[in-house]
Amino acid sequence: MTSQFPTVPAAPPEGLGFRVPPHNFEAEQALLGAVLLSNRAFEKVSEFLRPEHFADPVHGRIFAACGKLIERGQMANPVTLKTYFEADGGLTEIGGTSYLAQLANSVVSVINAEDYGKLIFDLHLRRELIGLGEDLVNTAFAPDLDSTAMDQIGTAEARLYDLATTGQTEGGFEDFKSVLIGAIGAAEAAHKREGKLSGVPTGLIDMDAKLGGLHESDLLILAGRPSMGKTSLATNIAFNAAYAYKEEVDALGRKKCVDGAITAFFSLEMSSEQLATRILAEQAEIASHKIRQGELSNEEFERLVVAAQNLHRLPLFIDDTPALSISAVRTRSRRLQRQHGLNLIVIDYLQLLRGSSANSENRVQEVSEITRGLKALAKELSVPVIALSQLSRAVEQREDKRPQLSDLRESGSIEQDADVVMFVFREQYYLERAEPGRRPEESEEKFNERHSKWQERCEEVWNTAEVIIAKQRHGPVGTVRLAFQGEYTKFGNLAQSGHYEEPGF
Repeated sequence: MTSQFPTVPAAPPEGLGFRVPPHNFEAEQALLGAVLLSNRAFEKVSEFLRPEHFADPVHGRIFAACGKLIERGQMANPVTLKTYFEADGGLTEIGGTSYLAQLANSVVSVINAEDYGKLIFDLHLRRELIGLGEDLVNTAFAPDLDSTAMDQIGTAEARLYDLATTGQTEGGFEDFKSVLIGAIGAAEAAHKREGKLSGVPTGLIDMDAKLGGLHESDLLILAGRPSMGKTSLATNIAFNAAYAYKEEVDALGRKKCVDGAITAFFSLEMSSEQLATRILAEQAEIASHKIRQGELSNEEFERLVVAAQNLHRLPLFIDDTPALSISAVRTRSRRLQRQHGLNLIVIDYLQLLRGSSANSENRVQEVSEITRGLKALAKELSVPVIALSQLSRAVEQREDKRPQLSDLRESGSIEQDADVVMFVFREQYYLERAEPGRRPEESEEKFNERHSKWQERCEEVWNTAEVIIAKQRHGPVGTVRLAFQGEYTKFGNLAQSGHYEEPGF
């Protein structure tokens, strides 16, 4: 009896220059046979293998039908699949429904099902890579004045990133069932975590309670006037997220973050050494100027060494290139995610980024392009992006110095594109510079009363800061009070909120 299995195409005659895309029909047959023989084999490959990954479309349809039956709690075998494939023309060409029975009967063991699945997935990626390479060559040859070589590199890198992370190079619609499964998965992960967070933890308990952590695909703007502590708070959050990082490995050997975050910090204002010194100072509780000037006692130096030993394996990556363009941020973030993984991006600060267009005379349009680019980056990489932003001087003209959304500088698109807008405010900073003086013809008693009230207010806000959440798309707005140690530029949890001052890592 002749075999009903599809035959592998013969090698092309020498000199024709035609190569068959990589595939392995035997591995596909072996996997499908294992699934039909024991549906538990499907569980080993269903997390990473999709019907479109099969080189033979008929095999892909058989795999998809098996998945539907197994999801319904039914058996997937040649008998139950017969009804689905009686009218399938593709299956008729290779033997009809009897081909299903032949697949199941030809299997010796189901032990290697996962290995077959990984091979099929790898060959699919190779075929996609060949298609990507062909497109890249054709685009590079095409004369197009509007598309520079750097633009083409950026596009190719984006497609390559998509291929590396999902195995697919095209976007498209996603059925609601798949989206719903993803949402339930995120809720389940949040339920399993100690902090009950669905996003990346900031390490600041009251802020996490208000935000639910930093959510994937969100653009968060952290704004404030100079000396309010924007960089310090962003550094604290980046450190806490990196310090809490935990991972697990899936069936394909890929690392998956289960808590905390691998963090990318784009420091456009400070050098990487200055940022590292600041983090060291925060953790060792030594004033950073003493570290820079070498004014350390033996005990402080020992604390510094211990802090450095605890921090040197932190999954925190710093890029201090000045005046980066938004496209460069995108390219470097994709590269970091491919090489090491990436769960959080921090940018200090937004106004120091450049747009990609050559004409940057219109600053409002350039800032709009930057915020749109950051939001697109957050969605593309499925990570939260925290971008620091300056505020206009209008804050200083008001009696109440607390920032408002209208104070965001240079463009309304910052407020529009952001999912969360937060302001850092330290009343202590303004009070220290507003000590009341005695007015002409004012009695000493009246002056003492005013001065006493000022002192009381100073004591109330001493070593505290407020984070005003002015906008949040998926949660409440309000104010979070934090502890602030100015000497170490360190934010923490307020003891009177029922928490310890340190993040509980």
